[in-house]
Amino acid sequence: PIEQREERRKHNGLYTEILQILSVLQWILSFLLLGPVCILLITWIVYSQLWPLIAIYVIWMISDWKTPERGGRRSVWMSRWSMWKYFRDYFPIKLHKTVELDPRHNYIFGYHPHGIMSIGAFCNFGTDSTGFSQVFPNLKPHLTTLSGNFKVPLYRDYLLAAGMCSVTHSSIDYLLSCHGSGNVVVIVVGGAAEALNCSKNRHILTLKKRKGFIKKALTNGAFLVPVYSFGENEVLRQYHFEPGSWKKSLQELFQQWIGFAPCVFFGRGIFSSSSRGIMPLRRAINTVVGKPIPVPRMKNPSEQQVDAYHTLYIDSLQQLFNAHKERFGLQQTDSLLLV
Repeated sequence: PIEQREERRKHNGLYTEILQILSVLQWILSFLLLGPVCILLITWIVYSQLWPLIAIYVIWMISDWKTPERGGRRSVWMSRWSMWKYFRDYFPIKLHKTVELDPRHNYIFGYHPHGIMSIGAFCNFGTDSTGFSQVFPNLKPHLTTLSGNFKVPLYRDYLLAAGMCSVTHSSIDYLLSCHGSGNVVVIVVGGAAEALNCSKNRHILTLKKRKGFIKKALTNGAFLVPVYSFGENEVLRQYHFEPGSWKKSLQELFQQWIGFAPCVFFGRGIFSSSSRGIMPLRRAINTVVGKPIPVPRMKNPSEQQVDAYHTLYIDSLQQLFNAHKERFGLQQTDSLLLV
């Protein structure tokens, strides 16, 4: 009967929605709490009768210390978890290709904007839920993050399984020069400083003085590719403190000491869209991969050469933004503000 089919459809829809919420919730809690929880767990085990396990793990961790700078240890099984598909569909998140990328080259993807948690970057390049392996066949993405994250026991293994690598110089050099071809190093260029500028309907990128990734592209002959995620800034809101206030000063001090900014953010409630909570808003994130900028290999690029390719990159990024902004809900008058 029609009534039973309709009831079944509603039940399946509710079940799917719950799975989407739970998949995003586990990721948010992992992002915020997994590191501290691992530290507490290790501390507890050290003072328990299970301490020999930690001794064995530490020995193995020391032998494995360089892995984050030697291509990482991606788990294909983990990248294809069904959970990530529910994570993707919650927003939803989509990956868009503008041109084909030749797997005979290596690439540096400059990801913009950072947002609060770089949700689009993780979904597109840390998992295969948006079909990176099909959209860009024979390319291997390596999402980079702060090296300090790999110093936390157990937490480092979760990041490595997710395909992440350290964003250090030696790590990038290894991926682009000693790991064959078809490698994509994904760098969230704006970093912690850009996260503090994350705001709805504002497109502020910390990019004017960020030239290290340009120099890495030149020294390794890796093509530069601008990537922009429309909607990344809209999925979470944050409280912006007044410049000069003690709260703003504390944020900046924490950023200098730890390496990332403690953004005070909010979204929606777990099961209520009308209340505030830690769940991101259901806003579409459309990640557009732009055209590659061919880069020659230079052993010691001059400051002028770095500046020239930095200008080319900015121009290419602005063209990418302007070409797709109206397609993804922005106004014709919207523009990027570089700081």
